[in-house]
Formats: sequence, structure tokens, C-alpha cells
Amino acid sequence: MNPFFGSVFWLAVTLGVLVTFHEFGHYWVARRCGVKVLRFSIGFGNAIWKRIGRDGTEYQIAAIPLGGYVKMLDAREGEVDPALRHQEFTAQPIWKRVAIVAAGPGFNIIFTIVAFWLMFVMGRTDFAPVVTAAPQSMAAQAGIRPGDRLLSVGGTPVTTWSGSFDVIANAMLGRTPLPVTVRGSDGAERSLVLPLNQLPADEDVGQYMDKLGLMPAPAPAVAAIVEPSEPAALAGLQGGDRIVSVNGVAVANFDDLSKQIVAAAAKSPALSLGVERNGKPMHFTVTARMESRNGEAPHWMIGIGHSAAETAIQHYGPVKALVASLDLTWERTTETFGMVGKMIMGEASTRNISGVIGIAQVANAAAQMGLDRFLEFLGLVSLSLAIINLLPIPILDGGHLLYYLIELIKGSPVSERTMIAGQYVGIALLFTLMGLAFYNDIHHIILPS
Repeated sequence: MNPFFGSVFWLAVTLGVLVTFHEFGHYWVARRCGVKVLRFSIGFGNAIWKRIGRDGTEYQIAAIPLGGYVKMLDAREGEVDPALRHQEFTAQPIWKRVAIVAAGPGFNIIFTIVAFWLMFVMGRTDFAPVVTAAPQSMAAQAGIRPGDRLLSVGGTPVTTWSGSFDVIANAMLGRTPLPVTVRGSDGAERSLVLPLNQLPADEDVGQYMDKLGLMPAPAPAVAAIVEPSEPAALAGLQGGDRIVSVNGVAVANFDDLSKQIVAAAAKSPALSLGVERNGKPMHFTVTARMESRNGEAPHWMIGIGHSAAETAIQHYGPVKALVASLDLTWERTTETFGMVGKMIMGEASTRNISGVIGIAQVANAAAQMGLDRFLEFLGLVSLSLAIINLLPIPILDGGHLLYYLIELIKGSPVSERTMIAGQYVGIALLFTLMGLAFYNDIHHIILPS
């Protein structure tokens, strides 16, 4: 699928699923509390589909798919039939109103836990935390060597690259030195410190990762696959041979090998390969061939393939998967609140805020990686939606909960004048946040680095 249309499609799926679940939380609890629901809408604006249910609720899908709402019988919005007064929202005890408002974020948290649980039951595929460092990068200067395996980051044991990245990315926001423990390819363990305090202020995590230069280690230059009747096989190479040089130039990894073959074959197809076989050095002359496969542009090749990168699969039974899901939900919650706090205190850049465009791009990428990755993505977005809605900003669920807290303290509802003023403040804050997110999305597209 075209990346643009793929992003649009998976964004629609993401928002459709999460908004529906969020609004269903409000709807379900309102009905259980005896409040009459007038309309259940997915999206804003004019309806493109609607019907009246047996319960009298109008269900609709609206034209602008960037949210939704549940409209309840509310005396603040017009006259209420005395016969329906007991089903009106503001007539309910405060505990019921709190439950109805909190149900939206609460259902998003439940969705997160279920999505993570399904991911762990299915098996979460990831790369092992075997890393390398870009030349002259911060990670290289800290002592990271090609093939090092991360054992712990910031005191937290890690078993996957994603787990390592999450801890590192969170630490980058505070720009403080980060201790790591690694095991080298020689089996020896070393303690290092990534000097994140040297990172410049006011940049996003992507730019920080570029400067750090830490990345998953590429596949070694080992001919795991030697295709029959192709140049390498005809020259005598065997599966398991490690290519150490091309025309006398040392080879670092399989990506480097591919680049060197193309560059050298452009001058002369006859290549001299230095090879290690069972620890013994050998030399072979391989005549590269220009070939096109699967509709790709013709390129020089010798007929070898590398083994897949080392993977780490987190696959649990139902009970252990639930424990892992709860742990991951808690970790992501604390990380998100930590990031929000750092941005408020000015310790982290607001460039880390993404909007609809960024979500669409990540949704498409996650979907291409498999169902386990898309479930993880849905869980993370659902959790973010819950946290954002719980912020004490008027017009959001958290703002209404703040009003109810004030009502509990003072013994009477917040005045209509105060609520109207709060709505204006909330709308201004929300549009500012959306504008900043949209600006960041466009900036990342135009200037990705």
C-alpha cells in the first residue's frame, strides 16, 4: 500500500478503535448510573451515518474523525421534561458524575492492558540488545564496541533493543549521564557511562539518538546462504564462511560487504575475497554478476545472503502475560508523566510532541511490522489518550473532575460563569497544544534530522 494512503488508513483504524472505546466508557457507565444518553457520536460535525437505537439513543459517525462525544440529558443545555428529571446528568450524586467522566480514560487504560496482554500472548518479536556505535559518536567515545550486548541501562536489566531504547530515550529527556553494563563479543562485562549531559538542549529524541550514535548491530559479514550456481558458489564459497575483505579492503559487516561489492565490481567484476573458514584464512576470486530481481533495478551481486538478526521473543502464557502487561502499562504511564513534567519544567523539548500526522506515520509503520507491533502501538496511543484526558484542563475529562473536586470541597457546584471562563481557557490551551503538535509534524517532514 502507498505510504500516504497506508498512513491515512491506519490512522482511521487507530482513531476509530480508540475513540469508540473511550466514548463507550462514558456511555456504558452513564447507562449503568441511570443517565439518559441522547447521542453517541464517533467524530465531530455533520453525520455521515446515523440510526436511533431501541434505547432511544442516536448513534452516529460524523465527518471529522478526530474525536467523538456522548451527549447526555443535561439541564444546562435546555429544559428537561420533569418525567425525565431523574435521568438528567446534573441531578445525579457527585460520585456518579465522577464515575461517568472518569470512565472514558478508564476504558482507555483497560484497552491498553488488554492490547499489551494480547501482544505478549501472541509473542512480542524484537531484536536482541546487540549494538554498535557510529564512528566518532558519543556512544563510541563512551566505549561502546561493535557487537556489545546491553545487559542493563540505568540500573534496569534489558533483554530487547526496544526495552533498551525506551530507557535511553526517557533518560535523554533529562540529559543526565546514564550508566550501562555491556557484555563484549569476548564475553567480558564492562560498565560504561553514556554522557547524555553533553546533549544540546531543546532537541527531540530522534536528534538525540543521532548524536548518541547507538544502534542495533548489523548482521555480520557471514555467508549464511550461498545460492547454488551463483558466482560465490561457483568460486567455492560455502555456507558459514566469513568474508573479511574485498580486494584487500577490510569488511565490517554485511551491509559494508554489499556496498564494497557494488563499488569494486563497478571497476572490475573479478573480486578477490578474503575469507575465514573454521578459523582458517582463505582467498577466492569471485566474478560478480549484474542482475535484477523482483522488479528491482539491476545491481552487482555474487549470490550470498546473511542470517537474520538475532531476535528476542517475549511470549508468555495468559497469567504471566497479564503480569507483563500490567508492568508495561505502569512503566509507560510513569514515563509519560515524567516526560510531561520535564516539558513543563523546561527540562525537555516540546519538539517531542507529535500530532495527527506523526501518529499516522507511526501507525502505518507499526502495521507493516506485524500485529504484535500494531497492538503495542494501539496500547501506547490509548494510554496517551487516557493521560491527556486526565490533565486538569477545562473541556477535557480531567477538567470536569477538577470541578467535581472543588464541588466536594466547597459543598456546591462551580458557578456557571467559572465554567464558561474555564471552557475558553481550555479551548485556548487545547488549540495551542494541537498547533504545536502540527508544527512539529510538519517540521519533522521538512527537516527530518
